[in-house]
Amino acid sequence: MPHFTVVPVKDQAQSSYDSLEGINWVDHRDTGQDCPDHQDGAEEHVNHKEDSPFLNNADTTGRKNDFYDRNLALFEEELDIRPKVSSLLSRLVNYTNITQGAKEHEEEEIAEASRRKTPKSPNMGTLMGVYLPCLQNIFGVILFLRLTWIVGMAGIIQSLLIVFMCCSCTMLTAISMSAIATNGVVPAGGAYFMISRSLGPEFGGAVGLCFYLGTTFASAMYILGAIEIFLKYLVPQAAVFHSADHLGRDSALLNNMRLYGTLCLSLMAVVVFVGVKYVNKLASLFLACVIISIVSIYAGAIKSMTHPPEFPICMLGNRTLVRDGFDVCAKTVIMGNITVPSQLWNRFCVGGNLSSTEQCDDYFIQNNVTEIQGIPGLGSGIIRENMWSNYLQKGEILEKAGLQSVDVHSPIENFINYVSADIATSFTLLVGIFFPSATGIMAGSNRSGDLRDAQKSIPVGTILAITTTSLVYLSSVVLFGSCLEGVVLRDKFGNAVQQNLVVGTLSWPSPWVIVIGSFFSTVGAGLQSLTGAPRLLQAIAKDNIIPFLRVFGHGKANGEPTWALLLTGLIAELGILIASLDMVAPILSMFFLMCYLFVNLACAVQTLLRTPNWRPRFKYYHWALSFLGMSMCLALMFISSWYYAIVAMGIAGMIYKYIEYQGAEKEWGDGIRGLSLSAARYALLRLEAGPPHTKNWRPQLLVLLKLDEDLHVKYPRMLTFASQLKAGKGLTIIGSVIKGNFLESYGEMQAAEQAIKNMMEIERVKGFCQVVVATKVREGIAHLIQSCGMGGMKHNTVVMGWPYGWRQSEDPRAWKTFINTVRCTTAGHLALMVPKNVSFYPSNHERFTDGNIDVWWIVHDGGMLMLLPFLLKQHK
Repeated sequence: MPHFTVVPVKDQAQSSYDSLEGINWVDHRDTGQDCPDHQDGAEEHVNHKEDSPFLNNADTTGRKNDFYDRNLALFEEELDIRPKVSSLLSRLVNYTNITQGAKEHEEEEIAEASRRKTPKSPNMGTLMGVYLPCLQNIFGVILFLRLTWIVGMAGIIQSLLIVFMCCSCTMLTAISMSAIATNGVVPAGGAYFMISRSLGPEFGGAVGLCFYLGTTFASAMYILGAIEIFLKYLVPQAAVFHSADHLGRDSALLNNMRLYGTLCLSLMAVVVFVGVKYVNKLASLFLACVIISIVSIYAGAIKSMTHPPEFPICMLGNRTLVRDGFDVCAKTVIMGNITVPSQLWNRFCVGGNLSSTEQCDDYFIQNNVTEIQGIPGLGSGIIRENMWSNYLQKGEILEKAGLQSVDVHSPIENFINYVSADIATSFTLLVGIFFPSATGIMAGSNRSGDLRDAQKSIPVGTILAITTTSLVYLSSVVLFGSCLEGVVLRDKFGNAVQQNLVVGTLSWPSPWVIVIGSFFSTVGAGLQSLTGAPRLLQAIAKDNIIPFLRVFGHGKANGEPTWALLLTGLIAELGILIASLDMVAPILSMFFLMCYLFVNLACAVQTLLRTPNWRPRFKYYHWALSFLGMSMCLALMFISSWYYAIVAMGIAGMIYKYIEYQGAEKEWGDGIRGLSLSAARYALLRLEAGPPHTKNWRPQLLVLLKLDEDLHVKYPRMLTFASQLKAGKGLTIIGSVIKGNFLESYGEMQAAEQAIKNMMEIERVKGFCQVVVATKVREGIAHLIQSCGMGGMKHNTVVMGWPYGWRQSEDPRAWKTFINTVRCTTAGHLALMVPKNVSFYPSNHERFTDGNIDVWWIVHDGGMLMLLPFLLKQHK
């Protein structure tokens, strides 16, 4: 009976071993080489039995040995122990949203002496390890600052469509990510690690850098959101730049955003540099701010059914007025039984004389001032008016349909008194602005090493978090459209509601709950992005697939990525200098969508190729879902901004080609290579369907080369002729024969192959090389003619040199080699080309602009002699 010994290569087979189930691995390193029979080994087993990890007795609990507190129970039911209320509260207090690896850095910062201590086993569950971090990363600045504005511009129906598209995209990506994450442990690096280990270093590096740029710009977006809240709603008087001119108001705001944004970014970078422990301690506070803010919105919406809050809107005709600088919404007021001009009158008229209206705005004189309720409430029926879109151009005034208005010309200087659109809006623009609200789904997979059961927690926690946030977004769209007046919804900065945050006007018990809560949650999200992005760059740099990033893999003694943090701060500053939340959001949408696209691609490719190491435990996925998610990501990229999409894909393509040019050799597996193999197999099978039509026939060459004693190509111009004839099109096989025995001449054959490949590269021949060893040269040539190619990809033409030295050859039968080759070619119904005096053939470096190719059509060959000069003329 035959005996087989399999010795796996560690690097390539380790991933397959890691995911094998149902196999008991026994390690006898501490118990002797042959434990069952060796007496010493048996004694060792007796000694170790007391400390067995499978025995839950008092002795092992008291000793606190290495096996204590690890999940090594025999039955799964033993793990499902309901925690006490005190332990649950303790976990909430110790909640952290820092990515995996930060906890180790913090321990080293606290006490370097603690390095010798045995690290605690992973003990985070689904709630604390995945669900809450994902929840905190998904809920962000867009919910508080832009969702009401999106509902006002797009209407309820299109807003629901925007939210559904973005959330469906992330849900499909989460399904693919869950399949990849449950196929093995995902260490720090998250999406980058998953893609690089699935699709190879080229795709991994390209998408990893795109994801890094997205996370970096996300920190800039969060900082800009925090500064907008600070300058608009918390401390408006802190603005340094001012402008009374309507045209200069926007530039003053942008300059204030740049100034305070740069200061905030610098402060955050210092906090992250000093240590993640400070960010870690504030994580629970940031999470609480998010939850309290969202709950206050729902409470306010429910309360508005019976007691809507008082936020009157002042309207002039059908135009919305900025509620700033006047307290009474009327043209005149009565003071001591005397009617006098109001503060509003003085805004539109020069001089305070009621009888003289020549110097007043015509629109102001001919239209009435009315006051409407800004928040009619949930039961008011305002939802019918907010159902449809109302997109505006830049500078267009917010108007309410249904109010009487006389349309007359107004001076441009009075436009500062109206609420107007600061940017032109469209459906595609709003998609790009909203999509960052759906990102943050990678927070759970980034922490897989800290989870008690990553295979279970990552899919459940991530999908539950996306479901929760999607329901909140969808219900918020309906609530905003049902409670708020349309002109208030379209008022981005709350100018019509006394400079209040629009979503804050709906909250209960006070608008300050939302303002303060959203400010702290936005600051927290910015800190977390600024903490996670350098670690992602460090993970890419340490893999050394992009040489010029190698310096960013180094850091402080405890592993903190100092140089990566510096680069992240500089890139984030570029986003700060843009100074517009609405301009930065589409940029990071591109990078996140690029990342999600390749996560779906990785899952689909692995599933379709059925690679042996693809055994995810998450069973609720299908390659069609991954393909649909990939298509949705691509569609959203071009819907939100086609030129940003092209730029993002161009950046990813340049990084891909750079890594390919550098020749990154990483044993991570290459899904694209497997995909190419499957495509080649499919194409070869299709070629077998039948012979090509006469119109499609072109010479597919088998070029027979002679080698000298030093295994150098004797006539290199044969390759020149082949390259000029083919120009990279069709099939070219370069064959040669070495006389001898295969077992003895194997090394010589490899050297000959390498010499031919080098010459092919010099002569720019795109094709394949095949060298055979045979006892007789003519037999080897016969083997090449018979066996070269595969399936439909076979040669139909043989090219061989003219025999020059057969008269002077020591072998009197050398001429028979040429005759035998001609006979074999004829027997195989192949065309034959014998170029004579090939050494005088023009090289690839010579260019001919004049001259003729003379064709002497002597033999009836079906037109091949007419085809050859035409093909040669195609080459320069």
